[in-house]
Amino acid sequence: MSDYSIASGTPYLSIASSQIRHIDGVPDDDMDAIRQLLKVWRDHYPRNLLRSAFYDAKEQFNNLGISIPNIVAQKAGIVVGWPQKSVRALADKSVFEGFELPKGVDDHGIPELVDGNELTDSVGEAIISCYKHSCAFLTVDYDPEDPTGERILITPRSADWSAAIWDNTHRRIAAALTVTDNDRYGNMTSFNVWLPGRNYACVKNGGSWTVTDIQTNKLDRVSVVPIVYDRQMGRPFGRSRINRALMNLTDMAMRTMVRMEASAEFYSVPKIWFLGLSKDAFSADTWNSLVSSINAVSRDQNGDIPTLQQVTQASMQPHGDMLETIAMLASSETDIPAENLGIRLTNPTSAEALAASENQLTRVANRQNRAFGVQLMNAMRIACQLRDNTDSPPDLTGIRPLWAPTREVSDAARADYYAKVAGVNADWGDSDVGLGMLGLNADELKSFRSYQARQRAQRNVDALKQRTAQQEVTADGGQSTGVAGTATTAGSGVQGLPDQSGQPD
Repeated sequence: MSDYSIASGTPYLSIASSQIRHIDGVPDDDMDAIRQLLKVWRDHYPRNLLRSAFYDAKEQFNNLGISIPNIVAQKAGIVVGWPQKSVRALADKSVFEGFELPKGVDDHGIPELVDGNELTDSVGEAIISCYKHSCAFLTVDYDPEDPTGERILITPRSADWSAAIWDNTHRRIAAALTVTDNDRYGNMTSFNVWLPGRNYACVKNGGSWTVTDIQTNKLDRVSVVPIVYDRQMGRPFGRSRINRALMNLTDMAMRTMVRMEASAEFYSVPKIWFLGLSKDAFSADTWNSLVSSINAVSRDQNGDIPTLQQVTQASMQPHGDMLETIAMLASSETDIPAENLGIRLTNPTSAEALAASENQLTRVANRQNRAFGVQLMNAMRIACQLRDNTDSPPDLTGIRPLWAPTREVSDAARADYYAKVAGVNADWGDSDVGLGMLGLNADELKSFRSYQARQRAQRNVDALKQRTAQQEVTADGGQSTGVAGTATTAGSGVQGLPDQSGQPD
């Protein structure tokens, strides 16, 4: 399948450009599926665009028009980044480190697929995208630039530039579409369609659409797997971390911050009232008059002395209290500790209490990593089947995805736990699971296994040298005892062989 860069267009797409009725080279049955996919994309694109705006802090300020003047609201910049924090706090707990191979033996080229597609990095991109929009996708395809046709591309795709239809019977994607390029006006100019056993690369030439590449394969499914947050029976593509409640709380926090800013601006210059004094008594430069070291005001025409009164600055405490309340609601909605949302509580929080406050977020991350792992295994099966051009997917029993620990534990606590468990179960202590609990990541574990192999080889060499030296000493001294393979009685002279009578020694 041909793929195109989005750099030639804009980051935004025009919904009107998806009204496509015919594509040259596509059968009518597949055209019906493409039109359905385009409708799915049109229906979801505005909400995906809104969530991207909240994530990037580019949403429009939602002013109620009551206490904040419009001129102030128009100049207000977004300073509350809770939507991005909600996504990144959970995504940072899902760090993909590769696959564990049974006994370190690779029969399917899994490490080559991981390294060749930089999956330890690109899976993280897909996870961030799925938390932002509720789902993302991994497409599996042949590399169009590889003349051998053996290199497989596993590419992350975001939901705002993709669409998919769910197959409830087989619980997998039935059809998918990925937009690959647009023009400077946001109009689609190319997209790929993924169907069972066949894929289309569609390009707009002039005013018509045509297929530039048709790819067939032996898969009985679509070569696209979903990466989903909080999948439910009625929502197979999950839901977004940036939900309506969080967006509304972000708007409330922004209004509170703007009201606080407007109050600070209003009271930043002292508000002074002179009762019984004409405006003509002030010079044109009022500010210099206020800050002058010597000021004098004359009596009025009746000989009375004017009265001076100063407006007391309003307290910021009510605004701060309201912002703290909103932050606590956002903390409850996102499972993120309030301290991480920029709210400092009255009593300092200990490190142990802060780690305990992330327990809920850690449980969510553990559940999500299991779900992500299932789809990564599906992607590996598809990739191996495409690369080997087989009729059925390979058996990957024993291979499992590896994730970095979702909870930070001190080195002392890890060592204490490892020593206690390994003390009663030495096999567990030397297993990948045990060493992982000790804190070793995938690369460190691989390095440690290589070190163990070198040490075993060195011990075998040393033992062989010692055995050879012992044999030489025995031969020089005329001693025959203690050397394996040497007879201890007269006869043939070699243990295990028949003697002169033909009977074993």
